[in-house]
Amino acid sequence: MVWSKEELIFFVRSFYDVLLAVLVSVGFMFYFSAKAKRTSGERDRIPGRLGIPFVGETFSLLSATNSTKGCYEFVRLRRLWHGKWFKTRLFGKIHVFIPSTEGAKMVFANDFAQFNKGYVKSMADAVGKKSLLCVPHESHRRIRRLLSDPFSIPSLSKFVTKFDKMLCQRLKKLEEHGKSFVVLDFNMKARSRLMERFREMIEERRGRGEGGAPEDFLQSMLERDSLPPEEKLDDSEIMDNLLTLIIAGQTTTAAAMMWSVKFLDENPDVQDRLREEQLAILRKKPQGAALTLEDLNSMSYGLKVVKETLRMSNVLLWYPRVALTDCTIQGHNIKKGWHVNIDATCIHYDPSMYKNPIQFNPSRFDEMQKPYSFIPFGSGPRTCLGMNMAKVTMLAFLHRMTSGYRWTVDDPDTSLEKKAHIPRLRSGCPITLKAI
Repeated sequence: MVWSKEELIFFVRSFYDVLLAVLVSVGFMFYFSAKAKRTSGERDRIPGRLGIPFVGETFSLLSATNSTKGCYEFVRLRRLWHGKWFKTRLFGKIHVFIPSTEGAKMVFANDFAQFNKGYVKSMADAVGKKSLLCVPHESHRRIRRLLSDPFSIPSLSKFVTKFDKMLCQRLKKLEEHGKSFVVLDFNMKARSRLMERFREMIEERRGRGEGGAPEDFLQSMLERDSLPPEEKLDDSEIMDNLLTLIIAGQTTTAAAMMWSVKFLDENPDVQDRLREEQLAILRKKPQGAALTLEDLNSMSYGLKVVKETLRMSNVLLWYPRVALTDCTIQGHNIKKGWHVNIDATCIHYDPSMYKNPIQFNPSRFDEMQKPYSFIPFGSGPRTCLGMNMAKVTMLAFLHRMTSGYRWTVDDPDTSLEKKAHIPRLRSGCPITLKAI
């Protein structure tokens, strides 16, 4: 049916009030709907700057990494601009930095289920695809189980004795020379050269047989050669995880030991109290006797010094994960594929968790810490496998340093090493030892 102009005008005039009411109702509906969405979006929206696709703020991160302030300067500045929670785009991926214990709990407790490791490609290239840091869930469980033996209590007991003997000889030699030496003295060779050296070592060990082989991580893995596949690591898994132990273990522990020397030098009262405890332990032992695991377990104040060093140095600045599904963390919407970084540095320096957080104060660990407020080794199913080895290494080092020597720091420069994936002093903290 086609309406004439007169009929249309008559219809509009007759139903004017009804049409007006409908239009007003629709208008209000759209207005309040848009306002509700905008309010919800503002509540859920994570502030930040994504920049142009792929590039985002990548160059700003690289610039910070290439400075003597370190890559965390990139994070610090964005917290000033956007607040504790912020997002950014790095290397083509959206990253959200999580600053709270509640957020840390949500991510750590749901590792593998809702989140997976999110290291940048350069880290995966460095340690290898079969590293514990990079493999999927099922492979991770098998490799972690097979790697656990070298970190067991019996293995740690043997390690402490060997490390202590080596450490005593090294420190005595350095003190006798009377020259300054760098606490942090570690060179990382290219991955390809290390892999080739590992292959040579594996072939040499297998050719030698069981007799005469040193008792170490590599030998413990090779002794499983005759076991079923699920009970042993293949050569590429051995080599990738050997390299992982060097990068993720030795470099971080060496950096933490360097920071402990710096912090103790800056806090003589703490150093004196630690020395008293270590001398008391030394007096109870026969002269020249090596440290034991029992000795280390009695170092209550020493352990607090280790913890405070780890809290303040943050050799692992944040823990990267990737969201496997859409989820919500403390009211913030996280989309599948976004990277979420548990910011250990922010948590460890949170004044609501630690009173006067910039002060080196081991006694703060007299009290029990709030869950997920102290995470130098991560948490959950991916907790650092070498956590206890790192602690005993640092305790043995601090024992021999404070019970046998005093030292002076020869370069007070606090600038950080450029292009380092963990915060380390550019100077390496050179010191000169003097026997007590």
